Amino acid sequence: MQHFKRREFIKTLGMGTLALALNNCRNTDQISSRPNIIYILADDLGYGDLSCYGQTKFQTPNIDILAAEGMRFTQHYAGSTVCAPSRSALMTGLHTGHTPVRGNREHKPEGQYPLPEKTITVAKMLKKAGYATGAFGKWGLGYPSSTGDPNNQGFDEFFGYNCQRIAHHYYPWHLWHNGQKIILEENKGLKRGVYAPELIHKKALQFIEIHKDEPFFLYVPSIIPHAELFAPEEYMQRFRGKFLPEKSFKGQDELGKGFKTGSYGSQPEGHTAWVAMITLLDDQVRQIMEKVKELGLDKNTIIMFSSDNGPHEEGGADPDYFNSNGSLRGIKRDLYEGGIRVPFIVRWNDHIKAGSTSEHVSAFWDMMPTFSQLAGVSIPEEIDGISILPTLTGRDGKQVKHDYLYWEFSERDGAQAIRMGDWKAVRNGVKNRKDTRIEIYNLKNDHSEQKNLTKERKDILEQITPLFEKARIDSKDFPLFKNPLKNDYPL
Repeated sequence: MQHFKRREFIKTLGMGTLALALNNCRNTDQISSRPNIIYILADDLGYGDLSCYGQTKFQTPNIDILAAEGMRFTQHYAGSTVCAPSRSALMTGLHTGHTPVRGNREHKPEGQYPLPEKTITVAKMLKKAGYATGAFGKWGLGYPSSTGDPNNQGFDEFFGYNCQRIAHHYYPWHLWHNGQKIILEENKGLKRGVYAPELIHKKALQFIEIHKDEPFFLYVPSIIPHAELFAPEEYMQRFRGKFLPEKSFKGQDELGKGFKTGSYGSQPEGHTAWVAMITLLDDQVRQIMEKVKELGLDKNTIIMFSSDNGPHEEGGADPDYFNSNGSLRGIKRDLYEGGIRVPFIVRWNDHIKAGSTSEHVSAFWDMMPTFSQLAGVSIPEEIDGISILPTLTGRDGKQVKHDYLYWEFSERDGAQAIRMGDWKAVRNGVKNRKDTRIEIYNLKNDHSEQKNLTKERKDILEQITPLFEKARIDSKDFPLFKNPLKNDYPL
């Protein structure tokens, strides 16, 4: 099902619209029965980087437990193939043909292009519905104090990296706690005293404890395992020498020239570091599950785990060695399956069948309507997402399916992709050549996208081609084409 009048909706985004969407809230004494929502987002973790998704070189036992106790999705998609637009789609329920942030556009000296002030986000929606809201990790959707600052987009508490460029570094000079810049003296200069993901994780656990007696939404956008490839020594020791031959990376290790401001640090043991980082993330997932159980919140807390896009090959990462994208084609910055199909696991005890698997085709923009239903509020009408709650619970009505999914990537030479049923269309190099040839693949028979069926399936080509224009509205700040067909997307 596709929604209409998006252009009018985007022009009138605001809290007035949000208030209308929330008119059907349950009364106050029912709010306490709503499930807590924990959404954990890995950074550049590939479809094949978890043992429950086929990884054989190392294990992720705790995330595997999450899957064994819940539902594992095999056809779930990120919002984009890079960080900021993927997270924008997650926060707004709009795919990259409509969501405000469609690329990794920088704002100096720190931060990225901001979400507009009146954007409706999942955090604003849930806060209005009576949820305590917290984000702990990497933001990337608006520089400090901007309209896109997490505190201005519905989060009661934020702790972590505002800027995704600074989030390249695991021993940063500073983090942000709400509007306060927290200087990490232990990391001053060349020092590596405080491993930021561990500090952020402690704050996330504290958030659960503080809000255990009220419904809460905990968003955990981890920076693991994105480059640079650094892990605490205790984790490095566990795996050193087990993934030979090692891959060495020479990066920036001196003050200046991007040290701790974007350029990756050197890592002579890239394979060891990769496994060590994912193992640390796996342990953090276990600790979140344990905290929820310890506080007696286990049956009233839904926990979700996913990744923001496919695996990267930066900073010494080696996706080929680890088969990080499984059997899928492409990696981060591609719109082939390896760049956008991601792990997705959901656990909700007594509501989701343990050990179940779903082939339902879903995407990041489905989270907003799903969270709406979980919170007992009306689903905002003018979004691209469809609630997956019927798939999760086996009740709550019939699962509605998408007519199609759409992605666009305005960086490099520009690209578009559409999934319609079992069919996938990819269109590369669109920035300067709007007549770029379209590739057609049948994912049911060819999920690795090896055989282009454009010539054989003219009927599918004819159905999909108009969608490349219909699915989107031009963005003046993230133009897909060199000469857009229209320019009426207000930001």
